[in-house]
Amino acid sequence: MLERFVEGTLYASRWLLAPVFLGLSLALLALSIKFFQELAHMLPLVLEMSESDLVLTILALVDLSLVGSLLVMVMFSGYENFVSEMNIKQGVEKLGWLGKLDAGSLKLKVAASIVAISSIHLLRIFVNAEQIADNKLMWYVIIHMTFVVSALLVAYMDKMTRH
Repeated sequence: MLERFVEGTLYASRWLLAPVFLGLSLALLALSIKFFQELAHMLPLVLEMSESDLVLTILALVDLSLVGSLLVMVMFSGYENFVSEMNIKQGVEKLGWLGKLDAGSLKLKVAASIVAISSIHLLRIFVNAEQIADNKLMWYVIIHMTFVVSALLVAYMDKMTRH
């Protein structure tokens, strides 16, 4: 009886994650606001901007969109994997990957997304490389390579556990 109560309580506690995923949707809203703020700042000045400034601004927008995509993936997959199956009505548009990402696949996608976001950040830094100290550039590259190696290790460990 006590065992059933403990197991039932533990199983029900997964619902404590639901507000966390709702909070991520608010973070997505904040990110969307920041995206359109950046776009609104850029558009009136686009004819006066240098190419490198335009590229930097566009890379910032791409960076924000990648972070937003990562948030959506974590919200939906995390909810489905750890809280409850999402019951989406028949005939309503459904994301193709929804219900297909397990926790291991989600970790791989998060790791790949972090590498992509880091790559864009590094590219933005290299566009302004002449304004950044060499030792800082070195640290940016080291940090980026740490993300790359970490993602490769996560992928390797996932491959090893699937076999």
